[in-house]
Amino acid sequence: MLDVAKAAHVSVATVSAVINGSAPVSPELRNRIEQAIGLIGYKRNAIARSLKLGTTRTVGLMVADITNPFFTDVVAVIQDVLHRAGYAVMLCCNDEDVALQDEQIALLIDRSVDGLIIAPAGDDETLKRMIASANLPTVLIDRLCDGIDTDAVVLDNRRAVQDATIYMLGLGHRRIGYISGSLDTSTGRERLAGYRAALEAAGLPCEEDLIRIGNFREKDAYTAALQLLTSPERPTAIFSANNLMVIGVMKAIRDIGLHCPDDVSVASFDDFPWADVFQPHLTTIAQPVQAIGEQAAQLVLDRLSGASPEAPRRLVLQGRLVIRDSCRPVGSLAPRAIA
Repeated sequence: MLDVAKAAHVSVATVSAVINGSAPVSPELRNRIEQAIGLIGYKRNAIARSLKLGTTRTVGLMVADITNPFFTDVVAVIQDVLHRAGYAVMLCCNDEDVALQDEQIALLIDRSVDGLIIAPAGDDETLKRMIASANLPTVLIDRLCDGIDTDAVVLDNRRAVQDATIYMLGLGHRRIGYISGSLDTSTGRERLAGYRAALEAAGLPCEEDLIRIGNFREKDAYTAALQLLTSPERPTAIFSANNLMVIGVMKAIRDIGLHCPDDVSVASFDDFPWADVFQPHLTTIAQPVQAIGEQAAQLVLDRLSGASPEAPRRLVLQGRLVIRDSCRPVGSLAPRAIA
């Protein structure tokens, strides 16, 4: 900055005002300083600046699975909002692994991020201790974590799955297989609770042999679907608790010679870009991805600016059932033996 000031024949304070936007500078002086910067090749040292100001203008963002279109879409929205506010994003993925999650949160804190946005892999005492000791503005997205009392943006998962199950019941299905995400996560538990609630409201028993754990993974869901579809009394419909698992379900249906929805109806949590070009077009629960990302980013920005109330805010958004072609009434099904 001293070299730039000498070349432009101005004070270091004036150079700082132009670089940091901290004070008004005349167009003539600004032009001279910008020319001197170009001539000298000055680049601002972000590390030195963060040490001086006590802020890195960076938010740490950790998602559960970067290969899941839901999370990649949310990341894009969060990054856009924070970028417009002058913040960079440091992205990590815990890959549904609590141990990896703890390593990455420690890394983000060590890099002096100003705030955290986290989709936790599950309830974890180490995560709770790190967040409490770091004392950073923190927002949970998609999932809650027992013992972490902080801002959060989540979906009403129970209501969404209950509505989808009621829809399938309305088509006459009474044996509805359910492939659940990990029950170590709040989303896994809440979505399963919605399935159970719909059956209870319809006066039907919840048959535990119709429930399988797919861990939010395509491979695990494939195995779970095969177990359901090869059982003596296979279900007439299957609900998948996320978008990756429904791919495993559809592969299992194909691989054993059945067809959706001719032999088994299928619905899934999470809409995704190719749901309406999938064959058949998939019935899904669409999450308000744009709102989730925008609200999460705004919550952390409010905390960073001191504009938030002291009490944590929990925003609960609603899903939307998108009815397409992958579910049919039971009467229209033509049961066939597995080839």
